[in-house]
Amino acid sequence: MRTPDLSSARTAARASTRGTAAPYRATPASLALGHWLSSAVLAGLAFAATPSAWGQATSAVAPASPSFNAAPKPGEPVALNFTNAEIEAVARTIGLMSGMNVVVDPRVKGTITLVTEKPVSRNVAMAQFLTALRLQGFTMVESAGLFKVVPEADAKLQTSAVETSDSAPKGAAGGQIVTQIFRLNFESAGNLVAVLRPLISPNNTINANPGNNSLVITDYADNLRRIARIIAAMDVSNATEVEVLELKNAIAVDLAPLVLKLIDTSGASSAPSGIPDAGFKTTVIAEPRSNTLIVRAANPARVALVKSLVEKLDQPSSKSNGELGNLRVVYLKNADATKLAATLRAALSGTAVNPGAGAPAGTPGNAPATPGATSGGQVQADTATNSLIITAPDPQYRQLREVIERLDARRAQVFVESLIAEVSADRAAEFGVQWQGAAGNAGDSVIGLLGTNFGTGGKNIISLATGAAAGTVAPAAGLNIGAAKQTNGVYVLGALARFLESSGAGNVLSTPNLLTLDNEEAKIVIGQNVPFITGQFTNTNAGNGAVNPFQTIERKDVGLTLKVKPQISENGTVKLTIFQEVSSVQASTINAANGPTTNKRTIESNVLVDDGSVVVLGGLLQDEYTGSNDKVPGLADVPFFGNLFKSEARGRKKTNLMVFLRPVVVRDAAATDRLSVDRYEQMRLGMKDAQPVPSEVVPVNEAATLPELTAKPAVKK
Repeated sequence: MRTPDLSSARTAARASTRGTAAPYRATPASLALGHWLSSAVLAGLAFAATPSAWGQATSAVAPASPSFNAAPKPGEPVALNFTNAEIEAVARTIGLMSGMNVVVDPRVKGTITLVTEKPVSRNVAMAQFLTALRLQGFTMVESAGLFKVVPEADAKLQTSAVETSDSAPKGAAGGQIVTQIFRLNFESAGNLVAVLRPLISPNNTINANPGNNSLVITDYADNLRRIARIIAAMDVSNATEVEVLELKNAIAVDLAPLVLKLIDTSGASSAPSGIPDAGFKTTVIAEPRSNTLIVRAANPARVALVKSLVEKLDQPSSKSNGELGNLRVVYLKNADATKLAATLRAALSGTAVNPGAGAPAGTPGNAPATPGATSGGQVQADTATNSLIITAPDPQYRQLREVIERLDARRAQVFVESLIAEVSADRAAEFGVQWQGAAGNAGDSVIGLLGTNFGTGGKNIISLATGAAAGTVAPAAGLNIGAAKQTNGVYVLGALARFLESSGAGNVLSTPNLLTLDNEEAKIVIGQNVPFITGQFTNTNAGNGAVNPFQTIERKDVGLTLKVKPQISENGTVKLTIFQEVSSVQASTINAANGPTTNKRTIESNVLVDDGSVVVLGGLLQDEYTGSNDKVPGLADVPFFGNLFKSEARGRKKTNLMVFLRPVVVRDAAATDRLSVDRYEQMRLGMKDAQPVPSEVVPVNEAATLPELTAKPAVKK
């Protein structure tokens, strides 16, 4: 029976927890222990090895009561009687009873009611305790042999119990948080996440790992057992075994797409060779070598439907196999019909003929059949529809179709990024002193002239003096210091000193890009079309007729030219035949009589590059020094004063030019789309950032920008 009243519960709380017979003594430690236990047993905590122990509590404080021992003996049932007891006290008591180390999180607060009508086993008692915790939003997790009572939301972060078997978790109590890994054999893990998510408590998690097709679920052990049964029921093979259908009359590559359209236009799919259909839809693959159809469907009924359609369509032609009237049209998807027809005709013309055989190996494509052969094959191209018109018996047509299927595959493309970087630096310095003077008086028959002059034009003192007399003075660039002397009312330049230092730097970066098919040449030209005079005639004898001058002009591209022809090998490397030219018109020769002069840098090479790698094609590293010195012999060599008798100029030019190349193989439409979208967004964002500053005075505040790309609609196959 139950504890009779509250006083007996207090008596049990004061009893020794070790079952000793010593009388009760009130000490600070015992008072603290009694205060801790009172919260759990004020409502009548008691457990014993037999039901008779419940009646041994008394209402008075007495020596150690035999009804409250440290723990019942192993295998003995226990009875629980907790009413509005503190969760922490109950957890510690349950831990003492079960021999477990229990720690309660400080955030776990509240009371709990846990009552059993009759003694139960310890496992049942623990399950009831975990259930009571679960109802209040708490749970117990195990970590390194330590059992922690924590809020349910944090349990998934603290549990160390991980089950890796595909079956239900074993050894864990139903209310305990456990992490379970389920490896799936047939069903997709991503598909099951949406199905199982509503069956898991909101505080716990479910995740899919596509790499090994597995589910990682953290939840209560009893719920994981239920989920394990659900997964076992759903993770079954929904597809039939592979069926191979041999064709007697029809051509496999022609019949496969027709059967797919007839079976299910919305659900059927034609999977590439060697790739299974993960959705278990009806898959029909043509095998040209053996002229068979490989079928895999979701259920046997679908396979039976495919077999019935193939049997009805696999009928003999109205004409005999040996007749040359078997005309067939093959529409190409990727290859060029004219080039492919020439290839097939060459293959047919090189095939040996077996005299007397029922199906000869072949004859020249447009030539009459060789004597001894019963029939031949002809291949013609229709450029308007990019299709082939084939005349051949069925055995030979099947061979041709196998070759066509291999050659009419989607060709890979190569995106070639070229980078031309040029860095140049120029420095120049000039210094010179010139002077002119006359010795004598006005009216003398002979006067003396003495002076120095260097350079030409605006750098020469005599040219400047002559220009001053004429009223036009144009000194050269730099600092010019002069002294003029008045002679007969006219100022004459007598001395000139020039100082000049100049520097210049340039940084040119060009990045021409090209996208081209494998083994196809592409070319890009960025620049100007400059005219060059190649000949001219002028009639200067006007008396004999009209003057009719003329010029012959040839225009040439000046700028940046890139021509590239890629070839993709089987191991992924790319062979590139490259021609790259960078040319420019020399500014000082634009108006020259003989026409402008062009600067040109050209690279022509064949290289082998890995997909996505960068290779340097070539470059120019140039360091040029120039110097000139005009001086008066002897006098110019005098220290310090010699500078009055000389003019000196120095210059240095450094140029670094390098050309880099990076090919990227683009094998499918998805890769092409990613590349195009990336470049499109790069250009769109650049135009967006180049918007003009808003102005009210000049009300043109917007520049044109590319529209934002939207998702492409799905293409039905």
